[in-house]
Amino acid sequence: MSPGAGEAGPPRAEAHSPSYFSLLRGSPGLREAPVDFCIPCNPYFPTPELFGLLQQNLTTILKYYPSDAGAITAELGSLLGLQPQTLVMGNGSTELITWIDHLLIRESVAVPVPTFGRWTDQPLETGKRVDMYRLPEERGFALDTEDLVRFIRARGSRAAVICNPSNPDGGYLRRAQVIDLLDRLTDLDLVVVDESFIDFVDEEHSPSVADEAALRPNVVVLKSLGKNFGLHGIRFGYMVANPALAGTVRRMLPKWNLNSFAEAVVFLLKEHTRAYQESLRLVAADRRSMLQQLSALPGLKVYPSQGNFLLVRLPDGKDGVHLRDHLLSSYNLHVRECGNKLGSSSRFLRFAVRPRQDVVRLADGLRAYLYAGSGRVTAAITSAAVVPPSPPSAPYREEPAYLEKPAYREEPAYREKPAYREEPVYRAETYATPAPAVTEAPVYRMEPARRETPYPEDPFVVGGDDPRHRRLDPLDLSTRWTFGEDTSPFRALGDGRAEHTRGYDHRS
Repeated sequence: MSPGAGEAGPPRAEAHSPSYFSLLRGSPGLREAPVDFCIPCNPYFPTPELFGLLQQNLTTILKYYPSDAGAITAELGSLLGLQPQTLVMGNGSTELITWIDHLLIRESVAVPVPTFGRWTDQPLETGKRVDMYRLPEERGFALDTEDLVRFIRARGSRAAVICNPSNPDGGYLRRAQVIDLLDRLTDLDLVVVDESFIDFVDEEHSPSVADEAALRPNVVVLKSLGKNFGLHGIRFGYMVANPALAGTVRRMLPKWNLNSFAEAVVFLLKEHTRAYQESLRLVAADRRSMLQQLSALPGLKVYPSQGNFLLVRLPDGKDGVHLRDHLLSSYNLHVRECGNKLGSSSRFLRFAVRPRQDVVRLADGLRAYLYAGSGRVTAAITSAAVVPPSPPSAPYREEPAYLEKPAYREEPAYREKPAYREEPVYRAETYATPAPAVTEAPVYRMEPARRETPYPEDPFVVGGDDPRHRRLDPLDLSTRWTFGEDTSPFRALGDGRAEHTRGYDHRS
């Protein structure tokens, strides 16, 4: 029997997880917004400063038409160092996937699985043959490019898609490996490299092959700005291809397919590139810490990742659907169970990378489910009670994907000073209350000499006292917003730039 009106029910098994809004609407009994480990989103960007600029211009953004896509694309090209004729901006990367399938994929496409569902579902919906290349679980879902080429030749596939980093496991091919693969597949109609999570890679300095796509006759690189910038709600992404391929897709898109929020963010990015780069460094540090914490749980297999998410495999006899529902109902955590992904099963879950205080809460929920009634629970709690931080600048070390050991090892210098020994232990009855703030050093010092608090109040966010860890609350009706009468475009940018150039203190 399905839940009645006003009753909370578990997420349905669909091709995609339920949206954050539908989860809130379907769970009126929640005392607070769930902590979202499901959707991979940059938790450190936009900064409170950038959110403040968007808030100050909210009247203008909502009231007036955006510029046409050509003007916004030209600004993005200037920011990226790419020619506008090689760029196509879409209302989310899914819009571009749809048109790539309709216009550029003719008969068949080879796709490694498991992967992002639209790369298999979209061509199947339009009657294409999808040749699914199964990534071997026993090798940690690592993609062997030589074997993929042999598979494509044997099947006679006319197009190919790879995600780099791969979704949901976060596996990564170095730039030289991807270029070698493109060289081997020059006879195909199309090769798509989905780089939606490429900005989170820290294994090498310049991992993208977008510059190659702009010159090659059969290559498209896809990017997702919403994932990188922590702004999924704006719905904007772009593709890079040679002018002929890009023009084929661009001509099919509406002239005003981008909204004013997307335009506002694109035109503000130049002044916030340093803050964006710092947000990527913080996510990489959180990823190392999170992999270390989850790997300490006995029986839980955690796969090394270069994305902003981690794939885990549950021990034998444990089911991801039950765990997903347990974490939501008992710990108010929203996670991604991967049973509906082709090439995967319900033994796998994907966790978005989040700050350490949220991961402690996740680890508590995992222990309660995995070791309930077992003597292993005491050992698991003891082994994960103190987690020293990884060095912020420690290089990424890749180990063979099939090894059980985590890729990141503690350095001796950090074993002597466990930094988080005094962090409070989360208990089920206290999860409605946000975690206590870290008071040693506020992350954002807006005006420390003149304010009692290190940053101004921001009606866009709620949560703990650390603004980097706050999250959007779409149903918060407690704050009343007021706006000035001056609605000239982006007036906030002209009100004294010194006011908007305060530095950040990321020492904590």
